[in-house]
Amino acid sequence: MGHAWTLSQREYARHEARRGRRFAFETVSPRATALVVVDMVPFFADQNPFCRAAIAPINALAAALRAAGGAVAWVLPAPEPFEDLSVAFNGAQGAAAYRRSGGEGPLPDRLCPGLASAREDLFTEKRAASAFFPGRCDLHLRLAAREIDTLIVTGTVTNVCVESTVRDARTLGYRVIVVADACAARTDAEHNAALHTIYRSFGDVRPTDEVLALIGGAGFPPNAEGLSPSADEEG
Repeated sequence: MGHAWTLSQREYARHEARRGRRFAFETVSPRATALVVVDMVPFFADQNPFCRAAIAPINALAAALRAAGGAVAWVLPAPEPFEDLSVAFNGAQGAAAYRRSGGEGPLPDRLCPGLASAREDLFTEKRAASAFFPGRCDLHLRLAAREIDTLIVTGTVTNVCVESTVRDARTLGYRVIVVADACAARTDAEHNAALHTIYRSFGDVRPTDEVLALIGGAGFPPNAEGLSPSADEEG
């Protein structure tokens, strides 16, 4: 089952009053758009059913964007440069586990089983929570070389590396759309708190079927198990 995700009517109404529409970005140019998939590796997914539920929508988005001429970028975790800080914060065992979280071998082989990458996709590692923190990942340079201005962000953990990536992407001037049912956290509460912050200040938050419609995809079943958006609620 996927997250029971929701955004409050209060937040929708707030943006509608400010800008006259619910979403900042009502159209995308697929050739100037990249799907960014954050940290979808076995270390995070094996014990988290929310991660596994995100695999199908990520694959659908990747296939649609490739077909429309856009880019797909897979971002994997690499050991952070401050091992002493990691040990102080996570303990010795935790630090060792995070140091190995990205796996070994060629980057495409490190992804979660079931994710459908392609030879033309971008693969990179990040040495920070954010894929756009200066000096810790080359993703921004590689996307800039392709004249990418719009990001569709997916992956895990919603309230850690996904949110960090989104914040820095917005600071760099990207148009950001986060796919609510293609991201995963440990709990619905943590997931929804991150979506609230992102929608309020950093980017749009939409379900897979709506994003596929934006990029001209064939669609994704809106009532598929674990993937349908929750009804708007007062949060």
